[in-house]
Amino acid sequence: MTSLFKQWGIFAKLAHLNSEIMKKIILILITLFCLYIAGYSQDLSVQWEYLFEPQFEEAIEQSGGVCIIAMGVLEKHGPHMAVGTDALVVHNLCVQAAQKEYAVVFPFYYVGQIFEAKHQPGTIAYSPELIYKMLDETCREIARNGFKKIILFNGHGGSTAFIQFFCQTQLESLRDYVVYEARPSTPEHILRLIKEKQVSTHGGHADELEASSLMAMYPELVKPELASVESGEPKGRLSLFQMRPGIFWYADYPNHYAGEASNANPELGKIDNDATVELIVQMIRSAKTDNVSIPLQNDFYRRAANPKVEVH
Repeated sequence: MTSLFKQWGIFAKLAHLNSEIMKKIILILITLFCLYIAGYSQDLSVQWEYLFEPQFEEAIEQSGGVCIIAMGVLEKHGPHMAVGTDALVVHNLCVQAAQKEYAVVFPFYYVGQIFEAKHQPGTIAYSPELIYKMLDETCREIARNGFKKIILFNGHGGSTAFIQFFCQTQLESLRDYVVYEARPSTPEHILRLIKEKQVSTHGGHADELEASSLMAMYPELVKPELASVESGEPKGRLSLFQMRPGIFWYADYPNHYAGEASNANPELGKIDNDATVELIVQMIRSAKTDNVSIPLQNDFYRRAANPKVEVH
């Protein structure tokens, strides 16, 4: 019997010891889990492609559900600038803004309207059907992932009309998200400052200001010494009364270059870039606090499904 008690005492001590060990193991596991979560919480990227899967819930919360698609294309920018200029610049600007006012920026997007540059090497001009479908499905997928407020920030003039049309078609059928067309307007004092610092007096594409904007971000992608190799002067080959055909751009700028960029400099570009970043910051803040657009859409969808006179 004494031997039995001794054995029981040993088992009790072992059980107690095992219990203490288990407590320590559990504590260590909890600590490691907390460190794991903390590791993901640190440096929450604003760029969709840099986020880890466990970070998306926090990213949605911090962003207020706001995601930006920075829209560019791949096209010639004279003989002196990279073909990815529009997409590179606008994506960089949106990332800078999102770092100031948290939002998530969708990866490098270059599916836009650029048929007017198909005659130039490096241009990628997708069909109208694909351009629309790509943007539509991208927005649907962004929303499915939890971001219900999508800002389209355009960096390419040739896509302006397409984006306006796309936003209007959001009313065609029910959606649980809202798409905003960014319509930035540079403050007058910034425009005056830019004008004071510019050497060229005309432009429109791959000009001094655009080249300067890219140079301020990616100096290796701008070669101003090549800017005079081709002419950026308008040809004036069309003269029509208050109308224009699709060939209007080629008529004036067959080199796909409008302006003179030999005097491009990063200081000028920084002025323009910084002003644009602040505009995007304000857009993000406005979208975060927008509690009206989605309910209004829902009200519209409801009425569109059963049209009848309603007094408001």
